[in-house]
Amino acid sequence: MIKDHFGRPVLNLRISVTQRCNLHCPYCHREGQKPAPNDPAVEMTAEEIIRLVKIAISLGIQRVKLTGGEPLLRKDILTIVKGIASLKDLKDLSMTTNGTSMVSMAKDLKANGLMRVNISLPSLNEKVYHNLMGGDLKDAIDGIGAAVEVGLHPVKVNMLVLADVNENEIPAMTQFAKDSGALLQLIELEPVNISESYYERFHYPLNEVEADMARRASQVETRPYMQNRHLYHLPDGRVEVIRPIENTEFCAHCTRLRITSDGKLKPCLMVNSNLIDVLTPMRSGVTDEALAKLFLETCRNREPYYRKSIPQTMK
Repeated sequence: MIKDHFGRPVLNLRISVTQRCNLHCPYCHREGQKPAPNDPAVEMTAEEIIRLVKIAISLGIQRVKLTGGEPLLRKDILTIVKGIASLKDLKDLSMTTNGTSMVSMAKDLKANGLMRVNISLPSLNEKVYHNLMGGDLKDAIDGIGAAVEVGLHPVKVNMLVLADVNENEIPAMTQFAKDSGALLQLIELEPVNISESYYERFHYPLNEVEADMARRASQVETRPYMQNRHLYHLPDGRVEVIRPIENTEFCAHCTRLRITSDGKLKPCLMVNSNLIDVLTPMRSGVTDEALAKLFLETCRNREPYYRKSIPQTMK
């Protein structure tokens, strides 16, 4: 198991397979990657992605999430999923998607080894959904149903909560997720790849929402290897809350490493000054051992973004 200088194990790999997307969510943080031209030439090939994941697993990383952009826009996404799923010692393979193509792809994704999926759904109101994302709400809802039906488990519904936009929909979304056989994940807006004015206008703190859930929950689970986030068992469903903003608890327990779609190792969502290029060396013919050293260097560069207020025992 790899650990950084703060004693945090590196267990999870989030790998962006594309920056392309068929929708236009204004709050999308693109995994902290700066916007790039919609040019497939800047994307890693399926073989390169699988090779990097294999190296990561050899170093003790156990869980892989495919992200974007929209992963399902890749014509070779099933090849990517199958290649990663076949790797020895992999424990979990998931994907974050807007779900609009899930109806036609859910069965094949499951058959090729995808285990679970997160589907973005900020609203159950057709007009709000379309204004935010530019797509058809029905496509996403049908996608959630298809993912549940083929046995991707759990299917998580990602609700990014925005002030004066959808915060009043939390109860309805909780019930929808329960009725759909999914788990609701409430997400607080992050100041990544968005303007300061947008963040100030739409940021909705979830502290009161979470406090209310804590009072009503029959059980509260803490996920130690997922930033100590909480999962609430409520009368109307299960809800997980992600509050990373200026959250020392989140940073103190982060176990993630990222790879950008153009082949750079990224130690922290919030930082782009310490990226390490692995695509150029890989295309120059370096060995797996040389690439593994770059992974280890990246892990040495990991540090809690909000470390100034983290207890001294972690420093």
